[in-house]
Amino acid sequence: MQTSCPYLWLLSSRLPSHATMKYILVTGGVISGIGKGIIASSIGTILKSYGLHVTAIKIDPYINIDAGTFSPYEHGEVFVLDDGGEVDLDLGNYERFLDICLIRDNNITTGKIYQAVINKERRGDYLGKTVQVVPHITDAIQEWVMKQAKISVDDDGVEPQVCVIELGGTVGDIESMPFIEAFRQFQFKVKRENFCNIHVSLIPQPSTTGEQKTKPTQNSVRELRGLGLSPDLIMCRCATVVETSVKEKISMFCHVEPTQVICVQDVSSVYRVPLLLEDQGVVDYLCQRLNLPIKMKSRKMHTKWKEMADRADRVLERVSIALVGKYTKLSDAYTSVIKALEHSALAINYKLEVKYIDSADLEASALKEEPVKYHEAWQKLCSAHGVLVPGGFGVRGTEGKMLAINWARKQNKPFLGVCLGMQLAVCEFARNVLGWEDANSTEFNPESKHPVVIDMPEHNPGQMGGTMRLGRRRTIFTTRASVLRKLYGDVEHVDERHRHRFEVNPQLKHHFEKEGLHFVGQDVEGERMEVIELQDHCYFVGVQYHPEFTSRPIKPSPPYFGLLLAAAGKLQSYLAKGCRLSPRDTYSDHSGSSSPDMDISDLKFPSL
Repeated sequence: MQTSCPYLWLLSSRLPSHATMKYILVTGGVISGIGKGIIASSIGTILKSYGLHVTAIKIDPYINIDAGTFSPYEHGEVFVLDDGGEVDLDLGNYERFLDICLIRDNNITTGKIYQAVINKERRGDYLGKTVQVVPHITDAIQEWVMKQAKISVDDDGVEPQVCVIELGGTVGDIESMPFIEAFRQFQFKVKRENFCNIHVSLIPQPSTTGEQKTKPTQNSVRELRGLGLSPDLIMCRCATVVETSVKEKISMFCHVEPTQVICVQDVSSVYRVPLLLEDQGVVDYLCQRLNLPIKMKSRKMHTKWKEMADRADRVLERVSIALVGKYTKLSDAYTSVIKALEHSALAINYKLEVKYIDSADLEASALKEEPVKYHEAWQKLCSAHGVLVPGGFGVRGTEGKMLAINWARKQNKPFLGVCLGMQLAVCEFARNVLGWEDANSTEFNPESKHPVVIDMPEHNPGQMGGTMRLGRRRTIFTTRASVLRKLYGDVEHVDERHRHRFEVNPQLKHHFEKEGLHFVGQDVEGERMEVIELQDHCYFVGVQYHPEFTSRPIKPSPPYFGLLLAAAGKLQSYLAKGCRLSPRDTYSDHSGSSSPDMDISDLKFPSL
């Protein structure tokens, strides 16, 4: 839907350098996990499609410095940024939706704020003053937001014009109170025309009556207003479309116009959320409320999002991938992995089916203790078109992962191992091909006579947080014959994100290559093994890095893309055609840059 915004700058696509930053705060009520991250990302996506430069900040009120030491069952996966920042998975949503590159300071935690304030106190910056939550903590929060909002996140290096800020948790939580107070003050500091608040709330619909209930939203908004913030837009999360009478009731009791009550019902794909918001006039409202310099343009970014959403709904052919891991009870533990698989499946016109398998259920001990789970796990594995073993930590389930890898290798099934998945592929090969029966990682068996995976020299075992090999690192391809090199576009090197403490033992490299397991990618010094490929196999690839962190909806990650192509039986024909897909499998356009002002060239997918 084209906007008819009255505040158009028709002569320029961007704000002058002295222009004022616009801030959009997204808060949540009733329950956590309501979808604030997707809504914040969707708001940014819509604005970017109109030519604005958008950045994003996620605030997590917990006291941890970062997400690096969390179990995936706590807050889902730990997302890794280019600079090595270990952050909340919502920053992954921002990067994927907006195609931007964030840094660790785009994730604010209570721990970071208090650490910064305490460090200043120790240096004597507050000499003679009593350091308090108000004003010192609240001032630190505001200063951090204002400073970080100016950092460029696009390829073109242009300073952002809009900053979308998501406040984690729910309104009323004790730990989020300093942040709410900080933004109460902040709205006056930056002026009303530069700040707006979007509140995301739940509209429950009990099955007993089928009636949409507004009371939780009323209470949530009342509490937020009592703390000094009045929402400009109320986003109602619900199972079905919110009825007009319900919107009017929310409008009446929450001090907003009916047009400021936005329905965000369950949809078939997250790609539909930006389109859903735009159809309800969100752009028109933000344009008027914040005096945004929206530019009328062809909006190819909007076109490709609509095309993606339509394709996700209409594809009929299915491809199934067995995800063999240890955190399979919570899908958020593998959010980026699932998204990377979805991006790749969508690119070849297939609907993805992920078969979650707890690797411990594949082990012989499970046959004795829980035979039903054992047989169900093996049935899932054997019926899948491809096998994926993602990263992880700890010894539990590692034997089951190696059994899955062994099955994929022997049955010539497409296989991708990521981080720990690659290390275990090397262990499995050492045991069953080289005959080293006790081959293992020193992480799991420090006494192994064949330590094929070892602790990295720089790892500090005495401290857990931030001590891994983290962030974007370069991998050099050692041969032009590499399948993965071809999938990357026949480049000499790639830059991907890492998160690991252990590595393949380089001293044993020649033993593996003699038997056909080749290390086709290494680090710049040639000391670390980054990519493995098994010869005479349809697709058996392992990568030490995490390619899922840089996968984008229109630019899927090559290792995952190769897995899906092989699983669909299309890899060889794809390689034979010079890494080109048939016209029906390509999108109409493709952006090679994250800049909203960059022309979108015709797609020759996937020139990654």
